Amino acid sequence: MMCGEKLRSSTATSLHVAAFCVVVAATIIGVQGSHKVYPELQSLPAEKVDETHRTGYHFQPPKHWINDSHPGPMYFNGLYHLFYQYNPKGSVWGNIVWAHSVSKDLINWQALEPAIEATKPFDIKGCWSGSATILPGNKPVILYTGVDKHNRQVQDYAVPTNLSDPYLRSWVKPSKGNPFIDPDRSVNASAFRDPTTAWFVNGEWHTVVGSKRDMVGVAYLYTSKDFKKWVRAKEPLHSARGTGMWECPDFYPVSPTGRRGLDTSALGKEVKHVFKVSLDLTRFDYYTIGVYDKEKEKYVPDLGSVDSWAGLRYDYGNFYASKSFFDYKKHRRVLWGWANESDGEARDKDKGWAGIQLIPRKVWLDPSGKQLLQWPIKELEMLRSPDPRKLNSKVLKHGRHVEVDGITGAQADVEVTFSFRSLDRGADLPAQDVCHQKGSTVPGGLGPFGLLTVASEKLEEFTPVMFRVFKKGGKHVVLFCSDATR
Repeated sequence: MMCGEKLRSSTATSLHVAAFCVVVAATIIGVQGSHKVYPELQSLPAEKVDETHRTGYHFQPPKHWINDSHPGPMYFNGLYHLFYQYNPKGSVWGNIVWAHSVSKDLINWQALEPAIEATKPFDIKGCWSGSATILPGNKPVILYTGVDKHNRQVQDYAVPTNLSDPYLRSWVKPSKGNPFIDPDRSVNASAFRDPTTAWFVNGEWHTVVGSKRDMVGVAYLYTSKDFKKWVRAKEPLHSARGTGMWECPDFYPVSPTGRRGLDTSALGKEVKHVFKVSLDLTRFDYYTIGVYDKEKEKYVPDLGSVDSWAGLRYDYGNFYASKSFFDYKKHRRVLWGWANESDGEARDKDKGWAGIQLIPRKVWLDPSGKQLLQWPIKELEMLRSPDPRKLNSKVLKHGRHVEVDGITGAQADVEVTFSFRSLDRGADLPAQDVCHQKGSTVPGGLGPFGLLTVASEKLEEFTPVMFRVFKKGGKHVVLFCSDATR
């Protein structure tokens, strides 16, 4: 049904290891297989589902539209919970509910009934993204944005109906206390959404809501002693000029050493914090690394951590509305993201689905302290074939490629090692926007080299997944790019 389904065969595609501009030795270790409204389409159920490009490694429902994973993944009582924005009635955006699925391993998922639907005056026109927080006493609570009967974006909460149910199938939105944050006149009520997972410091709970003032992106900070009555802080947790609306903010600590994740409320002398926003103007996710001053209630990015469109991104591909959570089971921070995967409203209606959740990744702080590192969670190896296709010791010259035969699936899990006689050709060039500007055909630094995926028989069409190596400040920088234009 979702992540873990069998791969679909495709005789029209192939996989090639390619050296676009350099000579490499390649060893393959293993190969295994803001929204526009369409009122006339949003409530048309899919009559059939086109399986051609559906995934075997990614989470997706059997049919219809899916978007943000920001509604709040969490680990609770032995189960992983994934809440996500979903249209149960059609394959374009609309009729959004908080869909709910559970898993023991982040791979095999069981779909449950929606956790939240638009039924109350405070969310009757929409129940949008938010986050999950686990309160003392092992009590989960959902904070989310509701669009009320006056079309204002307000912040609401929901709690489980029965805490003894391990699946947390049913949730209730109490009339008392909702909305828990009502925007005052100084806040743009049409751009005020996506509360973060709450953290506890100085005897109070804290959450952030994304917004904007003209072109200034704003993270409004709210505090509460009892998780019921919330007060806006005098100053935002953070803001930045020229960035526009901040959607789906995420704020969490990272350890300065090692790969272990930290609880969202963790503090410490050496602990760093990550502040991430989804920029509505660019439809990309950006983050900075910095220091959280708990006394001043301010977040300050480190010197050199760029707070704008030129800043760091989790992913330079189709990746938006991401959300991380602390996995108490394995002491790691796991990141989810959403890929739109929309082909236009007419095509989405015909194929019966749109959107996927991207492969969950473990994230941690690079030893330099200047960026995050990430890697697909280890559980994904459960999907690998017990009999992988192997291809060893191939030397590729400039512009050459070699086909990896024996792959019958439309998707493949690949481990490949590239080695070079020298890295001296790694040019000292600025790396920003190289992937976008140069694509897979223009040489620069050392590369590009990598894989040609979804390749037609005569290579009229293919999708390059490639690497480039540059030098910066005397050190080598590796870029990982893809090019969907081919």
